[in-house]
Amino acid sequence: DPRVLDVLHRLHREDFVDAEYRNLAYTDIALPLAHHEVMMKPVLEGRLLQALDLNLQDDVLEIGTGSGFVTACLSHLAREVVSLDIHADFIEQTKQKMMAAGLRNVRLECADALAWQNDRRFDAIAVTAAVTHIPQIFGQWLKPNGRMFIIRGHSPVQEALRVTHRGESLHEESLFETDVPYLRGAEPEPSFIL
Repeated sequence: DPRVLDVLHRLHREDFVDAEYRNLAYTDIALPLAHHEVMMKPVLEGRLLQALDLNLQDDVLEIGTGSGFVTACLSHLAREVVSLDIHADFIEQTKQKMMAAGLRNVRLECADALAWQNDRRFDAIAVTAAVTHIPQIFGQWLKPNGRMFIIRGHSPVQEALRVTHRGESLHEESLFETDVPYLRGAEPEPSFIL
C-alpha cells in the first residue's frame, strides 16, 4: 500500500526507540521496551498497517501502545486513534511524542484491554500482542465491516489474522505465521506435564 509506505518513510522510527537501540531502529528484529515488552519488527508493523486497509474516515482502536510508533502511523492513516496500554509510563511517553509531532487525533488511555468498559465501536482494531484465543469483547468493538489485525496461537508458531465483522459473525483470514509476546492476561493456560 503506497500510503503505508509513505507513512513509514515520513515517520522517524528511531525517535520511538530507547536511546541505546537507536542504531537498530530499522533492523528486522523486535526491540526491547520496559516491562519485558517489545517493539514489533518493522516488517510486522508494516504488514499490520497494510492488513487494516485504513482510510481517513476510520476510527481505530489500538490495543498495546508500547513505544507509540504504530500509534503514530495509525494516526496518519485514520481519522482518530484510541490507544490502550496497561503501562502508565508507555502512555505518558507516547503522549509527549504525539504532542511533539503535532498529532492531535490520538486519545491515549491507561487500561487493561481485557477489562476495559466501552460501548464504542471501531472501524479497525490493531492488537500489537498475541492472544491464545480472540477475546469475544474485541469482536464486539468492531463496527459492521470493521476489521481487526490480531495474532493468535501458541508460541513459537502463531498466526497473524485479519478478522472482518460480517453480518452477525467474524470472518478470519490467515495472513502469515509469526511469534510475538502475549497480551497480558491472554497467555496460554499453564499445563501440567509429567
